[in-house]
Amino acid sequence: MLQIRPVELQDNSKLAETIRTVLIELGVPKVGTAYADTSLDFMYETYRASNESYFVITDGNRIVGGAGIAPLANYEGNTCELQKMYLLAEVRGLGYGMQLIRTCLDFALAAGFEDVYLETMPYMKNAQRLYAKAGFEYIDAPLGNTGHSACPIYMLRKL
Repeated sequence: MLQIRPVELQDNSKLAETIRTVLIELGVPKVGTAYADTSLDFMYETYRASNESYFVITDGNRIVGGAGIAPLANYEGNTCELQKMYLLAEVRGLGYGMQLIRTCLDFALAAGFEDVYLETMPYMKNAQRLYAKAGFEYIDAPLGNTGHSACPIYMLRKL
């Protein structure tokens, strides 16, 4: 049985390995994407403020995915970003992605955000369908400056 819970300090190395495995599998560029983020190896420390959190999906002691919420970088407004949402292939399509998004949206709402923004890759069609099903809509231009210049698909959801 898979479980969703907040990231813990001891998750850092396993989580970074899981995320990099998914990024390599999907052929994501190593520059201009989450792959290059220095925070990838320090997810517990990165999501410590009261208005941000990262959640992992576990299968026993194994991390099979995760996603986070944090204020949108370099943006004036009450908008957060759905960040680093990645699941191993073996758990995709089983409903855990939607559960993870709902967990993140619930957190964002409780933290007082009004909108949730995300960026993704054009070829990640299944992820885009999941985001749309969760209420995200495409927008024409990026918001803020996430540093992910290689991600040209932008979506936004009102809370």
